[in-house]
Amino acid sequence: MSHCSSRLAAACSPQPAFTEAQMSCMLDTAAEQMMVDKDFQAAFETCDSGLEILVDVEREDSRCGEFKAGFCILGIQALAEMNQWHGVFSWVLQQYEHQEKIPAKIMQMCILLYSTVGEPAAVQEAARVWLHCPSNGGAAGFATVAELYLLHVLVPLGLRDEAVQLIAGEVGRVAFTEEQRRAALDVVGEKERPDEEPPLNPDIGVPARPPSSQGSVLHKLEAMLRFLCRKVSSTGRGSFPLRRLFLAAVLLYALLFRMDTAHPSSFVWISKLLQLLRQLWTAMFAPYYQALTGRP
Repeated sequence: MSHCSSRLAAACSPQPAFTEAQMSCMLDTAAEQMMVDKDFQAAFETCDSGLEILVDVEREDSRCGEFKAGFCILGIQALAEMNQWHGVFSWVLQQYEHQEKIPAKIMQMCILLYSTVGEPAAVQEAARVWLHCPSNGGAAGFATVAELYLLHVLVPLGLRDEAVQLIAGEVGRVAFTEEQRRAALDVVGEKERPDEEPPLNPDIGVPARPPSSQGSVLHKLEAMLRFLCRKVSSTGRGSFPLRRLFLAAVLLYALLFRMDTAHPSSFVWISKLLQLLRQLWTAMFAPYYQALTGRP
């Protein structure tokens, strides 16, 4: 056992069996079960076991807190994959006991998850309590939690007064710059207006809105990648540069978008890209795999 692992075991847990290496191994195992084996139930059980080991760990030790957050993040993903999202926040709250003690990155995941499934009200109270807790004001992800709470909870629920109060109040002053606060107020104001105003003359139709440039580019990219998939499927072995094709698809996406992958608005585009690349991957390698395994 390394000196670092010995110090962590002594500082974090009264159980001699607990070591940093063991926790890291369990995290790696859970990640492999989820990402490689696609065994989401096993991944969740591994995370749950790791959290049980950490129950009696000193809460002041930041390294133990990082392990706990890691298990929770993987556990949330595993539950979401099993379509058990309704139990995610109660499970997280079971680990941290108090809403305001939940780490910022986990609160961000919960807001995005429940917003995606159309249930933002499920985390409304928890996010409000978290943001108004003074000890969270200095957290690294405080501004992101405030932004997600505003855009993915308050605005979709139509809570204009609470949204304006959030922006103009202490939370808004801590989380946003003056320019960001003005932009946020504009967003709240825009959401109040109806998407379409009835025409003054009922005989004259309202012209359709032109598609956004980003949406147009996405459709073009999708069509191009699908063409490449068909090209690969119809091309014989050794007559098409597979690696170059795959690299070209990735580079094309990067050149056209060059977006911030960490920003929540990028998730839908990244998901679409992953879906298309999986189809591309299947088209490239499925015939060879079937030939090797003798499958029809």
